[in-house]
Amino acid sequence: MKSPSMLRGLLSFSSMTMVSRVLGLVRDISMSHVFGASAATDAFVIAFRIPNFMRRLFAEGSFSTAFVPVFTEVKETGTREQLKELLARVSGTLGGVLLLVTGLGLVFAPQVASMFAPGALDNPHKFDLTTDLVRLTFPFIFFVSLNALAAGVLNSFHRFALPALAPVILNLCMIAGALWLAPRLQVPIMAMGWAVLVAGVLQWLFLLPAVARLGLLQRPRWGWNHPVVRRIMRLMVPTLFGSSVAQLNLLLDTVVISFLVTGSQTWLWQATRFLELPLGVFGVALGTVILPSLSRHHVGTDREGFSRALDWGLRVTLLIALPAMLALLLLAEPLVATFFQNGRFTATDARMAAMSVLALSAGLPAYALVKVLLPAFYSRQDTRTPVRAGVVALVANMVFNGLFIALLYQLWATPAQLAGSWIAGIAQVRGLHVGLAIASSLSSYVNFLLLWRWLKRDGVYRRAPGWSRHWLRLGVACTAMVAVLLAGRWLWPDWSDARVSDRVWHLMVLVIAGGSTYVAALFALGFRLRDLRAH
Repeated sequence: MKSPSMLRGLLSFSSMTMVSRVLGLVRDISMSHVFGASAATDAFVIAFRIPNFMRRLFAEGSFSTAFVPVFTEVKETGTREQLKELLARVSGTLGGVLLLVTGLGLVFAPQVASMFAPGALDNPHKFDLTTDLVRLTFPFIFFVSLNALAAGVLNSFHRFALPALAPVILNLCMIAGALWLAPRLQVPIMAMGWAVLVAGVLQWLFLLPAVARLGLLQRPRWGWNHPVVRRIMRLMVPTLFGSSVAQLNLLLDTVVISFLVTGSQTWLWQATRFLELPLGVFGVALGTVILPSLSRHHVGTDREGFSRALDWGLRVTLLIALPAMLALLLLAEPLVATFFQNGRFTATDARMAAMSVLALSAGLPAYALVKVLLPAFYSRQDTRTPVRAGVVALVANMVFNGLFIALLYQLWATPAQLAGSWIAGIAQVRGLHVGLAIASSLSSYVNFLLLWRWLKRDGVYRRAPGWSRHWLRLGVACTAMVAVLLAGRWLWPDWSDARVSDRVWHLMVLVIAGGSTYVAALFALGFRLRDLRAH
């Protein structure tokens, strides 16, 4: 596939993902307004994070990265009947395994809740609520994993818009759950569990007609011993770690954060929303679009085309990730105060969430670059190398977690808290969740540096000309944007106490002025849209 096709695929995927991410922001605004940062919200965050983690790890992570290259290879070298047979066997096998996993999750929901939220065991009400929500949200895994299979098929045919639009359904259901269903239930937070369950079913049904139009929809059949299915499973096992290190870090953080002060889960959850926009729209989009292209170049032994496609992905990633990181660092407080500080979400909650945004946004370039580097390994069906990087990053994250929580506790705890039990003390000190965010950012850089080192070792990527000019443009444009944003922060220093209307228009001015300055500086230095197509 030529670069213009990749650019069109990126724009198609990104535009649909942008709609989903914006609605995701509306979803979180609705939740913060209705529920605030409370024990009930923490319980839902824990319950939803478990199936959401498994979705990204198994469905969008290991399964997609193993399935798309193999499916693309059969599409390019096999017959139409072989392709249909493969899809029938994969869907039957995946569906059977998922039914078993979902059934076990429902039966052992209390054990699952205690595993991922051990800090809630001392609070029976919070633990029971978490267990009930786990039972409601767990079937989401079954439907959304089948949805990921359909999305992988469509992506292999370079149809990116519908799969990117599917998450909109989840956000719409959760918005309706918070604003419409919650006031009608005796336990309002249960509305969010029902919203997730209904969204899983609707997302799956949304993509089935598109697969049917490709003429590939077949009756699912068990295919555990099918040679190509076995090959996909062999590729999946290593990628369980390699493709979703960030998600594993977040899940382990969920265990640790359950011991911290009430509200910590929600503060960290709200902060991730601001990373999801640039990361989902561009980082994940680039990884999704570039994987089929790299797979085809590898199948066709086109080493030059493989290197050019990867080079294009790296340039576009940096073009977005660097200014996004700087903007989030400077606008963390304005963003959180404007979008979330309303209803039951207080000024203190806003400050706590803003601290999380600061720490997490520092890792944004690494998160995004990893999304582009991983397909360079998976497209060559090398799933072992990312595992090595992933395991090292995972261990580093847990070490950093302990280090920074201990450091912040020593800095912020009172003498009485320092003299008492450490476990009891960390459940009373606000802000320790920031240590987890810092650890996640640092471990993402460990993951990126290891992947980059091993990619260079393999010799499959050669840097194309023009990188010095690219870095110069990026540096000057980012500096100009930072100067404008700093001037705006100096002009409007107070955000928590300002009226909502003032926050909104001040933030709009800052975002428009900063973004316009960055784009104008790029074009003034000779950047043109054709530069994206040229690589």
